[in-house]
Amino acid sequence: MHKKFRLRPLISGLLHASLLTALPGTLWAYDLGSVSSGAGNSNEAIPPAESAPANAPTQGSLTATEPQSVINRNYIDNTQTGASSYVDNAAIAPGVWAVSPNGPGGNDQPLLTMRSFVDGQYNVTFDGIPFADGADFTHHVNTYFLGQDTGEVTVDRGPGRASTVGDATYGGTIALRSNDPLGDPTATVRSQIGSFNSRLVGFQYDTGVMQNYGDASGFIDYNHYQTDGALTNNNERRGNVFAKFIKPLSEDTAITVVAMQNNTYQNASPGATAQQISQYGSHYGLNQNPLSDAYVGYNNDNFSSNFDYIGLQTRFGDWKIDNKVYTTSYAHNAMNGFNPNGTSQQTLQTAGYGLTMAGGGTALGSNIAGVTGLTAYQSYGDILRATRAIGNDDLNFGLWIERQLHQSWTNSVDLSTGGLGSIINTPGLSNGGNQAETSSMNTIQPYVEYVWRPNSKWSITPGLKLNDFNRTYNSAFDTTVGGAFAYSHSWAAVLPSLDAHYYVTDNWSAYGQAAEGFVAPLLFGSFYNPNQPIQPNTSAGLAYLAPEKTMNYQLGTVFKSSKLTASADVYYITNNNQSQQSQVGNLITIQNIGAVHYQGVEGEATYNLGSGFNAYGNYSLNSYTSAVPIQNAPQSTAALGMLYEHNKTNASLIAKEIGSRWGGQDINGNYVHFGSYTTVNLATGYNFGSLGWAKDAKLEFQLDDLFNRTDMVAFAGNTQGGNALFWTLPGRMFSVNLSAGF
Repeated sequence: MHKKFRLRPLISGLLHASLLTALPGTLWAYDLGSVSSGAGNSNEAIPPAESAPANAPTQGSLTATEPQSVINRNYIDNTQTGASSYVDNAAIAPGVWAVSPNGPGGNDQPLLTMRSFVDGQYNVTFDGIPFADGADFTHHVNTYFLGQDTGEVTVDRGPGRASTVGDATYGGTIALRSNDPLGDPTATVRSQIGSFNSRLVGFQYDTGVMQNYGDASGFIDYNHYQTDGALTNNNERRGNVFAKFIKPLSEDTAITVVAMQNNTYQNASPGATAQQISQYGSHYGLNQNPLSDAYVGYNNDNFSSNFDYIGLQTRFGDWKIDNKVYTTSYAHNAMNGFNPNGTSQQTLQTAGYGLTMAGGGTALGSNIAGVTGLTAYQSYGDILRATRAIGNDDLNFGLWIERQLHQSWTNSVDLSTGGLGSIINTPGLSNGGNQAETSSMNTIQPYVEYVWRPNSKWSITPGLKLNDFNRTYNSAFDTTVGGAFAYSHSWAAVLPSLDAHYYVTDNWSAYGQAAEGFVAPLLFGSFYNPNQPIQPNTSAGLAYLAPEKTMNYQLGTVFKSSKLTASADVYYITNNNQSQQSQVGNLITIQNIGAVHYQGVEGEATYNLGSGFNAYGNYSLNSYTSAVPIQNAPQSTAALGMLYEHNKTNASLIAKEIGSRWGGQDINGNYVHFGSYTTVNLATGYNFGSLGWAKDAKLEFQLDDLFNRTDMVAFAGNTQGGNALFWTLPGRMFSVNLSAGF
């Protein structure tokens, strides 16, 4: 039986004494006056006075010191399904390309590229807390938060200030903020049906402000979602519980408790070849043939995860303190075919892949070689920030610490016998790639920065952060790298940042930024053997790869009036040592592509036409110079749309264009090129208000990809035989959502 890790909420009183900053305009700044009333703990990145029309899809901030697009709750409510993830929410932002091949929230295979940075090269936070798989700094999108519990998504394009913490911040930060409790006691039920036999049911209870309990407030939300998926035989079932409670301790102090539990089951395709898409259609995923690696019964995943924190916010005198102690966990039990949607096992045998059974004989006919495995980790951490007001200036300093314990194993098995005793002997790898390891990742990031305000228009902020990252690895056996071994190594960098912010007028600001970024090598890219580059071995002298370091330069401006909100920026980024991941069958390979230079221009605007109508548009030109193409990195993005909101009705029609991009190599060694494409999404809703039996009832309808685009749009990796695998657009899909509060 596979061992699953469930980390219980950490309710200890260990609120460590390090300090952390609540900067004006940052995502973790709390209005403690509002918190103490039991409502409005909003972490607003934009002060309410500067907000553009509420239904602006994205908007910048007058206080921002790097390019930033805020996607508010109103837009998420009006245009996204209840099962959407932050990938779906952020897709509208300039410079962002996001695809969910199995439909929104459909499985753990969505893509999100920001500028030309892919998952693992940017930071994701929830209520200011970074969360990632420490092996490669990626994010398991469909195993954490539903869009239903996300109050706001902010796309920060850049490494941020010194106070921006996370293991991989140089590509930017996608910051999620949790929903807030309602002020009145409310029970809310929701139901959703949609394409691909998708359906969601949910129930949320808000306590309202409980005056008998010191003005505490909170809510608990449960959602169950399931879908047959846009891709054939790509089913998903998901249950998610999310709870948040706020307790004011005084007018200036509040404590927040958040807990989330998620369980997901899915059958997930690795992508399909061009031949399969041509033969079976663009929605081909897995099949119903028990003699195939791609049989739906042989390809399934079980995920369980937790995300829990206790936060304390307080202010006294000239000080503001914010502390969060947290824990996260993730467990993935997997079973997959050895080469799903790839060359048949008979052909692989002929080509030299020795597929043999544990008891001898060839793994042909009814014997189906496959892999079972577990990946699990748990993280413990604390983020503390402090601001000390010094006249008109602020001294900000703080500390992020995290320890992540990681384990994984894989076994080669005979799937036709329920996973009993098959060994796959592949060229160059003895014993078929069986592996078991434990590892740990320790991160320490102290920082300090000073916000100097020489007058009411200028603020200049120099900062310094130390990023100290240690990784240990211990393998009881690892046939993929030539035997058991262990290592421990640390990487560290001092990262300076400098920004200047200027108010041209009260509603027009400009900024400039220069900042360094850093990320340690990935788990299996941390080491290599100079004498045996294919099979690292401790006996021959282990060497360590250099980390990636970046330098980021940006200039931008933001303007807001009662009619118009607009922002624009230009950037130039260098990466001295970039790594790129590729997937071949079930194996991840890492390629060092050397120095890469990025440059681009981005802009977004919303104009209020009056009578409830708003016109919206954004554009980005994101280019790079590299020795080899960067996979799935669009050279441009653009959006154009019209939104309407008046009285009880809302509607939107928005087109998003994705520019040309490159994938990895096909079987002939040629890089795959994808042309540009455009999708158009329609959404409308009506709030019935009070119906007698309900005090707030709302009906919503969404029709995504209005013109039914089903193109091959992204590179998914390669089969064991070298054929390229692709993701396709899911095509036209609808969703009908009904919610009512009592």
